[in-house]
Amino acid sequence: NGVFFLHVFTLGILQCCGWLSAQTVRTSVGMIGSGPEQWPMFHERVKRGWVWNQFFVVEEYTGTEPLYVGKIHSDSDEGDGSIKYTISGEGAGTVFIIDEVTGDIHATERLDREEKTFYTLRAQARDRLTDAPLEPESEFVIKVQDINDSEPKFLEGPYIGSVAELSPIGTSVMKVMASDADDPTYGSSARIVYSVLEGERFFTVDQQTGVIRTAVADLDRETQDRYELVVKATDMAGQMGGLSGSTTVTIVITDVNDNPPRFPQKMYQFSVSEGAAVGTPIGRVIATDADMGENTDMSYLIKDEEGGELFRVSTDGDTQEAVITIKKPLDFENKRTHNVVVEAVNKHADPRFVDLGSFRDQTIVRVSVSDVDEPPIFIPPSGTIMEVQEDARLGALVGIVTAKDPDMDNVPVRYSIRSTDQEQIFNIDAVTGAITLGKILDRETAGWHNITVTVVEADNQSMASQTAVSIRILDVNDNPPELATPYEASICEDAKPGQLIHTISVVDRDEPQSGHRFYFTLAPEASNNRHFTLWDIKDNTAGIRTQRSGFNRQEQNVYLLPILVVDSGPPALSSTGTLTIHVCGCDTDGAIQSCNATAYVMSAALSPGALIALLVCILILIVLVLLILTLKRHRKGQLMSEDEEDMRDNVIKYNDEGGGEQDTQAYDMSALRSLYDFPEVKNSDSGPELHPVPQRIQNRVVGDGGPADFSVFKGYIRKKVEQADADLSVPPYDSFQTYAFEGSSSPALSLSSIRTLSTTSEQDFSYLSDWGPRFRQLAGYYAPAQPEEEGS
Repeated sequence: NGVFFLHVFTLGILQCCGWLSAQTVRTSVGMIGSGPEQWPMFHERVKRGWVWNQFFVVEEYTGTEPLYVGKIHSDSDEGDGSIKYTISGEGAGTVFIIDEVTGDIHATERLDREEKTFYTLRAQARDRLTDAPLEPESEFVIKVQDINDSEPKFLEGPYIGSVAELSPIGTSVMKVMASDADDPTYGSSARIVYSVLEGERFFTVDQQTGVIRTAVADLDRETQDRYELVVKATDMAGQMGGLSGSTTVTIVITDVNDNPPRFPQKMYQFSVSEGAAVGTPIGRVIATDADMGENTDMSYLIKDEEGGELFRVSTDGDTQEAVITIKKPLDFENKRTHNVVVEAVNKHADPRFVDLGSFRDQTIVRVSVSDVDEPPIFIPPSGTIMEVQEDARLGALVGIVTAKDPDMDNVPVRYSIRSTDQEQIFNIDAVTGAITLGKILDRETAGWHNITVTVVEADNQSMASQTAVSIRILDVNDNPPELATPYEASICEDAKPGQLIHTISVVDRDEPQSGHRFYFTLAPEASNNRHFTLWDIKDNTAGIRTQRSGFNRQEQNVYLLPILVVDSGPPALSSTGTLTIHVCGCDTDGAIQSCNATAYVMSAALSPGALIALLVCILILIVLVLLILTLKRHRKGQLMSEDEEDMRDNVIKYNDEGGGEQDTQAYDMSALRSLYDFPEVKNSDSGPELHPVPQRIQNRVVGDGGPADFSVFKGYIRKKVEQADADLSVPPYDSFQTYAFEGSSSPALSLSSIRTLSTTSEQDFSYLSDWGPRFRQLAGYYAPAQPEEEGS
C-alpha cells in the first residue's frame, strides 16, 4: 500500500510539472491496480501529445493588461502556424481567451477565489486548413491562487456565556470561533489566532481553540455580576500584515450559596392581647441574604422550649418572612412577657462553602401580653357528668359546678341554668353553683338529662361562659318483671307426658347494674295443677311441659296457666302472667289440623259491621237457591203437559245434488221427511194444511200465483224456541241452531244458480223434465202448473 501511494504521489508531481499528461497518469494508476508486473518502466521516454505547464492565476489582479495564465502546445506543432488551438468549457471566450497560433491563455477579468476556486476547460488542436483534429481533446484545470484578502469574522456573535462565582482558575466558560474565507490549504492566509483585547485581567482565551477560561478564582457575583470581553481573531498566524476581526463576549456570573442569612436586628418587640385566638399572627421578621434565587430560600425555627409551646413560626413563600402566630392561648395573669428565639437557616446549603462560616442566624422576638377582661372559666373547663338515684327526693343535691374570674380582680360570679331545661327538672344555686332536684325522676322515661349551666360576672353580665352538664339517672328496682308477650300455645290431644309445649321469656324496664336475674314458678292458684309443669331454664327463660297424656278437646279445649315471675331486686318485685294453652286435633305426624277455638277466634276477630255483611250475603244466597228450585219445578210441570216427542234440531248436510229421492244409496230420505214432519199449521183462510218444503227451496213458497207466504216458517221457528226454553233436560248453555231462513226483508239475494219460480219469472224450467228421473221431483217444483192441477 505504501508503494502504491508513493507511486501515485510521484505521478501527481510529474503531471503538475507538465511532464506527464492526465491520460498517462490515469493509465499508470490503472496498471498499478492490476499488479507490479504490468507497471510501465518510467525511465523510458513516453510519447506525449500535449505539452503544457500547470496553470495558475492569481486572484484580485488589478492590472490593465490581460493576465497571462499559461500555454498549451502540441509536440506536433513545428511552428509554421498550421495548427489552430481552441479552448472550451467554464469561462472560455469570456474569462479566458487563447491565442490560436501560439496557444497562450490569458485571463481578461478580475478573479475571486472566494467565489470560484478553479475552472475546468478542454483544449483542442486542429489543422488550420482542414479543421481536422490533430490531437484528442484534453481537459485541464486553471486554479485561482489565493491571496490574503479576507479578514477573520465571528459569525455567531455577539456571545453570551456564564460561569459560577468563586470558580477556580482555568474554569472553561465558553468557546468562540472565527472563520476566514481565504484558502486554508495555501499559505497562512486562513491560520487564525485568538487574543483578549479587553478583560484580560479576569479571563483568558486559548490562541488556537478560542476557549475562554477564568483567570482569577475570586469572582464574586455580589461584587460584579457580569463582564464584557473583547476577543480578537488574527489570520496569518498572528504575523505582521495579517488581517483581524473582533467580537464582544458577555460573561454572566451565576450565583452560588456563599452568603449566610443575617437578621438586620438582634431583637424585635411585638405586643398581643391575651384574648387573641389561636392562630392569630403576632408579627413578621425577616433575615436578609445576599444571594439570589433559590439560594435565598430559608426556613425559620423557634429554638427555646417555652417559645415553642406557645408560639409557631412559618415562612411566607413569597416574601421569605418569618410569620409568628399564637399556638396556645396566652394568659396575662400567668406571664406578661415572652422572649422567643427565632433562627433562620438556608434551605439549600452548599457543602463547598461550609468553611466560610455558619449559614444560620438568630434573633430574639419579645412578645408583650396585654390584659383584657375575660369571662369566667369553669373548673374543670370541659363538660361535667353527675349521677343521681331515680328515687331521690325533691331538693336532693345532684352536684356542684365551680367557676371563677381569671382576671386579677377576681370578681364574684353568678350561676344559672340555660332555658334548654324547659321542664325545670333541676335547680341551681346562683352563688354556690349547687344543682338540686326540682322534680321526681323516672329512669325508665329518661335515663340521661343534659343541661347547660351559664356563669356571668356579678358586675358585668356580658362576661359569660357556659358548660354542659350531663346527669345520669341511676336505676332502682321499681318495675316488676312481665311476660314478654301474651303467650299462647297448642298441644295435640295425644300429647305425651314431659313434652315441651312452649318457652317463655320476661322483660323488665329496670336496668340493674349487676344485670337481670328472673325466677319462674306457677302461681299459687295453679299449685295443684295436674296437667302442666314449669321448668326454670336458669337463663331468664322457662319451659312449659305436659304432666300427663290423654287430653280431650271435647271435655276441655283451653287451659289457662298462671305463671309467677320474680326479679332479683332489691327489693324483689313480681308479677303474674297467663299462658293460654289450646287443645287441638293433630294428624299422625303431629301436625295440628283443627282447634275448637278456631271459629271463636275468627268470629272474635271480625267487627260487628263485617258480621252483619256476612249474614246478609248468606241470606241472599239462600233466597237465590229457593228461586232457582221453584223455577225448575215450574218448568218441569209444563214439559210434562206437552208432547214428549224429541224435537231437538239436527244439522243435516244435504247440499249434494244427487239422484233425489230415488238415490237411496246417497241419503236416507226418510230422515229428511221426518225432519219436516211437524204439526200442521193452518193458514188464515182455513185452507188445506201446509207442509214445509225442503231447505234448498225455502226462499219462496209457491202459492196460487200470489206473493210467498212465510208465516209457516215463522211459526215453526217460534215454536222451536218455546220448546227449547221450556225443556229442562237440555244443557244450560247456548246452542247454535240453523234453520236457513233469511227472513222477510233480507237485503241479500239468493246465492242459488236456479232462480225460484214466481208469477213474474221469465225463466222456463221445462227442460228439467228432460234430465232424467233424478231431476223429476225438482222439475215438479219449478215446472208451470197444469190447468187441471190448478183447478184441483
